[in-house]
Amino acid sequence: MEDYLVKALAFEGQVRAYAVRSTETVSEAQRRHYTWPTASAALGRTMAATVMMGAMLSDEQKLTVKIEGDGPIGHILADANAKGEVRGYVLNPQTHFDLNEHGKLDVRKAVGTSGALTVVKDIGMRDFFTGQVPLVSGELGEDFTYYFSSSEQVPSAVGVGVLVNPDNSILAAGGFIIQLMPGTSDETISFIEKRLTEIPPVSKQIERGLTPEELLTEILGSENVKFLEKMPVSFTCTCSKERFGNAIIGLGKEEIQDMIDTDGQAEAHCHFCNEKYLYTAEDLEVLKREVI
Repeated sequence: MEDYLVKALAFEGQVRAYAVRSTETVSEAQRRHYTWPTASAALGRTMAATVMMGAMLSDEQKLTVKIEGDGPIGHILADANAKGEVRGYVLNPQTHFDLNEHGKLDVRKAVGTSGALTVVKDIGMRDFFTGQVPLVSGELGEDFTYYFSSSEQVPSAVGVGVLVNPDNSILAAGGFIIQLMPGTSDETISFIEKRLTEIPPVSKQIERGLTPEELLTEILGSENVKFLEKMPVSFTCTCSKERFGNAIIGLGKEEIQDMIDTDGQAEAHCHFCNEKYLYTAEDLEVLKREVI
């Protein structure tokens, strides 16, 4: 099944909702970075939330999410656009611990409980919008929930989850975001709060084969949900040899000549997708001639 997300309204516009199946997308990240299970869970949860936040944007807008905790995994970075394209990496991908007391991957221990969640939105204006909140959990779902309520003043519930196979491959990944609009009735709030305490974890729901539509129906009730849009989701990186070449050109002729004289070549590495690009001495000579 291909990955995709859905946008919906519920309770006659009182609630805005998003849900995503991101199993293949997180699998691609796992393969590219060879993440171990706990790191896979942390990265996958972040990517699921980030791609749903990207779906809240429009046109060419995009955003970057950075998790900086005091745990051994180091920082987590993910970015997404309004088209369902997302990419991400963790600083220390080979991070793993025994299961926690609840029998789940110990994301909190990997991420840490002290630090910050930062969101930078490029909405096409001269200045970027930046929001930052302290980590409140390290489990990430709760941290994104706190971000929405504190930084964007939108009461929200964020559920994100990843299940990992014994061979480190991804079994299931996805999530949901439920947001209350101004004027939401107490009755609607109580209904949603009760449902959120009753449903299984989101990764278990996806493992059961639930689609994003069915996931939101489980939470909000089929009679209350109106689906607006469905969009494909994929791991997509914007790096290229040409882009890195332009960066090398920006270093100037002297720096490029030093690369030629010292190593006879240069190599560029993309942190997001782990691709490497080799520039031979001949490539560097061409780039040097393009320096203005």
